[in-house]
Amino acid sequence: MKKEKTPVIELKGVNKVYEMGEVQVNALKSVNLEIYEGEFVSLMGPSGSGKSTMMNMVGCLDIPTSGKVILDGQDISELSESQLARIRGNKIGFVFQFFNLYPTLSVADNIKLPMRIHDYREDEIKEKSRQLLKMVDMENRSNHLPSQLSGGQMQRIAIARALSTDPNIILADEPTGNIDSKSARDVMRIMRKLNEEDGKTIIIVTHNKNVAEHARRIIHLKDGQIQKGGR
Repeated sequence: MKKEKTPVIELKGVNKVYEMGEVQVNALKSVNLEIYEGEFVSLMGPSGSGKSTMMNMVGCLDIPTSGKVILDGQDISELSESQLARIRGNKIGFVFQFFNLYPTLSVADNIKLPMRIHDYREDEIKEKSRQLLKMVDMENRSNHLPSQLSGGQMQRIAIARALSTDPNIILADEPTGNIDSKSARDVMRIMRKLNEEDGKTIIIVTHNKNVAEHARRIIHLKDGQIQKGGR
């Protein structure tokens, strides 16, 4: 009998309420979602639809007000902050719209930083950073500071950094939102390769329909609820 696949990420009846003074904002409302290993998913929706809140849930950056977020079989609301940090470091790579590179560190040291935080051996750090620089075609920029790079180059370094601890899941929040169209194509080509050749689970938040269409599944959100593409 064929074994049923288990979702790598599952949201079960997730609600998220933010207190804004005397006002309650219902950012997510009874959301159910399953994402399986090796999927390429994009989250789309207007501002205020709940995309970023859902990304924060999936990325173990926040916990639900009610309901469950299950990552690799673990309910994240039952974990301590140090356990969540460890999961983020080992299982999830983050790519942000504004790159979030350390301005005083070189390109190479930005890539090496997560490995140093997680106590990799120095020989491993050196070899892995070299491989990643080659993968994103930035070997000749290893000693540059982020301020010496274009937006597209900074995003490639951000992707390399996200991959440094070899996570199975890549979460990208508007990864093409602050770069030109050619660089955006380069970034999405890297994302597709990571998914198709390396089997990474990719989840992208985007307003851009052309970017979203690189994914195999598009999830549409509105007013904190999934309108289309969920399961």
